[in-house]
Amino acid sequence: ITDSRQNTVPIYDSKFTTIFPRMWSSQKSSHISMYKKYGNIKGINIRHTKPDGSTEIINKPTFGENLQFFFTYQLGHMYFRYFMWNFAGRQNDIESQGELEHGNWISGIKFLDEWRLGNLDKVPESMDNPAHNKFYLLPLILGLIGFFFHLNTNKKDAFVVFLLFFMMGIAIVIYLNQYPYQPRERDYAYAGSFYPFAIWIGLGVLSIYNALAKKIKEHKLIAIATILVCLILVPVIMAKDGWDDHNRSGKYAARDFAANYLNSCAPNAVLFTNGDNDTFPLWYAQEVEGIRTDVRVVNYMLSSGYWYIHQLGTKIYDSDPLPFTLTPEQYNKGVNQYIPFFNRNIKGYTELKEVIGFIASDNEQTKLPLQSGEKINYIPTKKFKLTIDSAKLVDNGIVPIELADQIVPSIEWELKQNALYKNDLMLLDFLATNNWERPIYFANPSALNKALNVDKYCHLHGIVYKFMPVKAKNYISGLGGISTDPTYDILVNKAKWGNLNDPNVTVDRESARNSGIVKQNYIRLARALNKENKKDSA
Repeated sequence: ITDSRQNTVPIYDSKFTTIFPRMWSSQKSSHISMYKKYGNIKGINIRHTKPDGSTEIINKPTFGENLQFFFTYQLGHMYFRYFMWNFAGRQNDIESQGELEHGNWISGIKFLDEWRLGNLDKVPESMDNPAHNKFYLLPLILGLIGFFFHLNTNKKDAFVVFLLFFMMGIAIVIYLNQYPYQPRERDYAYAGSFYPFAIWIGLGVLSIYNALAKKIKEHKLIAIATILVCLILVPVIMAKDGWDDHNRSGKYAARDFAANYLNSCAPNAVLFTNGDNDTFPLWYAQEVEGIRTDVRVVNYMLSSGYWYIHQLGTKIYDSDPLPFTLTPEQYNKGVNQYIPFFNRNIKGYTELKEVIGFIASDNEQTKLPLQSGEKINYIPTKKFKLTIDSAKLVDNGIVPIELADQIVPSIEWELKQNALYKNDLMLLDFLATNNWERPIYFANPSALNKALNVDKYCHLHGIVYKFMPVKAKNYISGLGGISTDPTYDILVNKAKWGNLNDPNVTVDRESARNSGIVKQNYIRLARALNKENKKDSA
């Protein structure tokens, strides 16, 4: 009754295909605007007939414009910029989307840098950070000398090293076919191609030695002089300028922030995180240091993968399996990837358990027939509710007894999209099946609001948000409210910040961003305490 569409190949309209397509994502309007910027798109207009018989004019980028985007963005911005960071110099470590003042490569040679980036004397002091590195093109020049020396002395050997350089760099660029506005800098993806260039830097030293040896007979002095000059001009300069932003000694921010997240949760809690940066440190803290292994950390983005949902159904350390109504087979690859909304004109709000049961059912009446004859799962309503058993929530500690009289009879919300994706389904299935047995926390409620728009019931506890059927005090749309007592205890008495206040510890951009979020939590806490007339604590 479902079609996994495995091993199927999409058929594209030949009018809109091209050789070596580089511009393909229409996921966001920002992608399209960046395609236009880097591809300088004029395009060609093509008349297209829609399924309803009407026509529209679609502007198709040309092959040449695809190539221009490839050379300017994919190669220039997303590869050679990183390459030059390592062998020419770096402006700063601020993530760049093409701005003149963020994350560009520099040389340290003033006229050259100002020709590319403008008057650098006018750059604000905030743009100047430990990652402002000037190598004066010296590693690049030495590497190029080594490359040509290698090519002239042993072409076959040089080809092997060049192949490694190409396959670990430019070939990856071609394969990934990245769209604009990547969520982070991707220099790590190409680190493998920088190693072959380092080989050529070493050969550059040999090349200079050989060139001098032809003119000077005293080889020992030549060797000593060559090595000393190369050490002073290249490694010493790189170490001098690059040490401060690469030095991680004394910096424990990732571990301590992770421990703060975990220690903000009640025993046996389930904590929903959103992406890599707020998940992997937590897993490290649990896996390596054994911190709060009773808390189940659920990466919402990863839960679009069937394999990850299967893992959630197993016991890990002190965390019991997550309960689900749907079977593991119903989360398999290609199954329930996309569950559309089909309006059945159901009035009011429907119990979430009933909606999940409707999806899990094998009854033919719960399936939506398509023109192809295929039958798929669907949701008949976008209005969900969780009915609350207040006595149970107080008994099992989900809601503190002092808030018992504030428990609402039900939590109601409306889906803000026209379908459920697999990670949405997993989230709602767990909420319905968990039945408030385990405490639930969110790292960021707004990241889930398309499927679970319940931030009015999310209470800041330290640096995470506890979900419970009590309307949040000091509510801010998208951020929920704040519970002052637990937040004060965590932020003032328990939290650690990884030596970020030590002037000798490097504070990278990610740590600065995270500490900025925490500072906002301190400000929110102070304001809430003041509002509750707890002025001494504020």
